Amino acid sequence: MGLTNNDILKKLRVAHKLRTEDIVKIIGLTGLTVNKGQLNDLFRKDDHPSYQPCGDQIVRKFLDGLIIHLRGPRPKKEEVPLPEKTAPKKEETKGEGIKPRKVIKLDRPINRRKSKKSERN
Repeated sequence: MGLTNNDILKKLRVAHKLRTEDIVKIIGLTGLTVNKGQLNDLFRKDDHPSYQPCGDQIVRKFLDGLIIHLRGPRPKKEEVPLPEKTAPKKEETKGEGIKPRKVIKLDRPINRRKSKKSERN
């Protein structure tokens, strides 16, 4: 059997050295309210009487909150009008200083050597 959501939450808690209070705050950053008692029930062993299975929403909200906690809140997008596309000026062209390759005329067939295999057939 694979990892349960409870196991994932426990492993992330240990990996980031988080206390229960930290996790309550992190989940709270996403708008979901969870108290310490509910979290403690998630961290208990499977055979404990007050064990609660962890749902997908709690793990999802925890991961979203962890991103906010580690990186900071997402900056507000300002609607800036996009500039009109214009042709680049001569100085702005990318290939400046590069000489074009020699052009091969294709109005006559290219003479190719015949391989030994084609000569046998």
